[in-house]
Amino acid sequence: MRTRIKRWGPGLLLISPSLVLLAIFVYGLIAWTVKVSLSDQHNALGSKGFVGLQNYTDLFTNDINGRFVHSLKNLLIFTVVFMVGTMLLGLLWAFLLERGVKAEGVFRTIYLFPMAISFVASGVVWRWLMNSAQGDDAGGLNWIFGQLHLGFLETKWWTDPNWGMAAMAVPAIWQLSGYVMALFLAGFRGIPQELREAAVMDGTSTYQLYRHVLFPQLTPVALSALIIVGHMSMKMFDLIMSVSGAQWLTEVPAVYVWQSLLTSDYAKAAAISVILLLLVAIVIVPYLIHTTRAERRS
Repeated sequence: MRTRIKRWGPGLLLISPSLVLLAIFVYGLIAWTVKVSLSDQHNALGSKGFVGLQNYTDLFTNDINGRFVHSLKNLLIFTVVFMVGTMLLGLLWAFLLERGVKAEGVFRTIYLFPMAISFVASGVVWRWLMNSAQGDDAGGLNWIFGQLHLGFLETKWWTDPNWGMAAMAVPAIWQLSGYVMALFLAGFRGIPQELREAAVMDGTSTYQLYRHVLFPQLTPVALSALIIVGHMSMKMFDLIMSVSGAQWLTEVPAVYVWQSLLTSDYAKAAAISVILLLLVAIVIVPYLIHTTRAERRS
């Protein structure tokens, strides 16, 4: 017993400050949020007691104009377009760089540069680029389309009630597809050269090489990219607020939380936050389980 303490004692002592901070500011605050979500604290006067799951059921059945369900639908559209766009563009750019495009360093820097910009700064720029005015009053991209005699491409962008959330994902795709490109490019560069040479010696074409040899090797990278991009989209707040502000057309759960806090409805805000946490967990936990099992097998 003493030998085990001597073996683990210094290590535990070294990481104990991090463990304490993690317990307080992560798990402790999560527990507090869950507690508030189960209370009747709908104003600044404090809670009078617990109401169980009433706040959660109200979000789905008794929310004004189905606001929370509407925000979830917006989030779903945004997430799907965002994930598909970043994955396709990231893979395409990584493929072009992997094939040996000239001035690779310049292109790699250009692709990664948007990632260094905050969502607030890019949102302000994209708010102008996605100006909904058309015709003589057009601005941003619509003005460019008009100057190029491509007026049929002019659109209302995020103000369109049918696909506004899909347009809202465009700035996020522009900003994070370079990051996904870096992940895929690292995956390409991590494939042993001997594997490529063996496939060529077997007479495989370039298409067969990528289809049956290289792309399957990128599965772990693709899974990691999906997890990262997926959980970022679920928490998206600053970009949406910078582009459209708090509006019905583009409202997502994170924006709803903020507006609930402005009205001191702490129980509703906490309930929405817990649901968002569960959604993120649904995405991340299977990945962690898969990674743990893969490490054990190896």
